[in-house]
Amino acid sequence: MNIYMTTGTYEFLQSRKEELQEEKMFLMQNADNALLLHETNGKTVFHSPRKFEIIDSIGEIQEDGFVVMNNIPVTEEGRPIFEYRFKNRAGLIEKEPGFIAIRVLRPLNSDTYVIFTQWENQAAFKNWQASQSFQQAHSQKGNEKVDTTKKIFSGSSYVTQYTLSSKND
Repeated sequence: MNIYMTTGTYEFLQSRKEELQEEKMFLMQNADNALLLHETNGKTVFHSPRKFEIIDSIGEIQEDGFVVMNNIPVTEEGRPIFEYRFKNRAGLIEKEPGFIAIRVLRPLNSDTYVIFTQWENQAAFKNWQASQSFQQAHSQKGNEKVDTTKKIFSGSSYVTQYTLSSKND
């Protein structure tokens, strides 16, 4: 399964989503831009998307909610270590109130992995960040025995947040 993402104006992306109703697409926006996400087993209909392979998936993405994407640049040699960490994660996030879905996305045309999470609303995400489960999940990274001679990250990670709302369609 793959995910493809493209950005543009909300109106343009909304018209593309309406034209392609048979496809599994999710339109989201924030203060800076709009993003159309295409989740499919086939090829994408986008011309120049960001391309990802789903390497871990829990839950179904919904038309309404709050999305957080942790964008993490990873070196070529760091990919196996990074993916090992996520495939062996504790799975605590799935038990949090307000959690909807997670996708761990391997980049196919860049070095930046995306950890996509969807929540019922922003408050549910903030509650997760303040939870013991969050602290426990993020402290596990330091407890692993990893060869520190290998550089895992190729740049600084950054977070993007979006709102999905079928009411805007």
